[in-house]
Amino acid sequence: MKNESGTIRRQNPSATVGRLEAHDTIEAFIRALRPSGMNLHEYQSKALLADYSIAVPKGLPAASAEAARERALELGGGPFMVKAQVHAGGRGKAGGIRRAEDSDEVRAIAGEMLGGRLVSAQTTADGQPINTVLVERASAVERELYLSMLVDRDQAQVTVIASAAGGMDIEEVAATEPERIVTELLDPAAGLQAYQVRRIAFALGFGARERREFTALLSAAYRLFMEKDLSLLELNPLATTAEGGLLALDAKINVDDNALFRHPDLADLRDASQENEKETRARDFDLSYIALDGNIACMVN
Repeated sequence: MKNESGTIRRQNPSATVGRLEAHDTIEAFIRALRPSGMNLHEYQSKALLADYSIAVPKGLPAASAEAARERALELGGGPFMVKAQVHAGGRGKAGGIRRAEDSDEVRAIAGEMLGGRLVSAQTTADGQPINTVLVERASAVERELYLSMLVDRDQAQVTVIASAAGGMDIEEVAATEPERIVTELLDPAAGLQAYQVRRIAFALGFGARERREFTALLSAAYRLFMEKDLSLLELNPLATTAEGGLLALDAKINVDDNALFRHPDLADLRDASQENEKETRARDFDLSYIALDGNIACMVN
């Protein structure tokens, strides 16, 4: 139950579910839990996943329409997905993810996207600049699932959030059917336990073969999360394919700013064009600055 402040304080997984119900969207819930950090683009996130043997679609980034066509030719026959690379969710509903049947259509779509700005439900009215697109081979998908891992600061633990209802409508599921979302808190001393993996796998409706593959995937994701000091790892959707495998169709990774000194290779991936210009300039001078809307604010420390 909620206390007078509206925050659920019980020290168990249901507390996380309760706080999720208190937010309008799952994105708002994740934003409330995670500390400030450095976002990676989808193609950068998928490169990290691949390093940890997590299956991702075959894809290549491109910064021009002609380069996008060449990437499609490198990938082989279509169809393809052309995906705007911006630090914001909701791209699919905003036209930032489009299907192309051949390399010429890839070039045409990339030409329409690149140099523009994507405005989605998770951006400001000005949107985010599109400087790069990701060209991927389209995948034969059977089911779309949701899986994320983040730091729950209230519980001082890493939390796994999963749902059998993934994809673009996960926001609606979180708002209207929170019981379809399962959470597991990971004790920092014990880490990810086999019984927790099994509980999530059963909640996602996996059969024996898929449970074995999911166990390997979730274990690899946890290693990635801890070894790279992430504050968020989100796979939405995590898909089951016609061939019976698990595939991370989309990926969002956020790296803890305070740990970047340990990961200069990740720090080099920062895309300042996706960040607030004033915050970027302040960071260059080792200043802590947060840009706010409006003309009245109260900042309490």
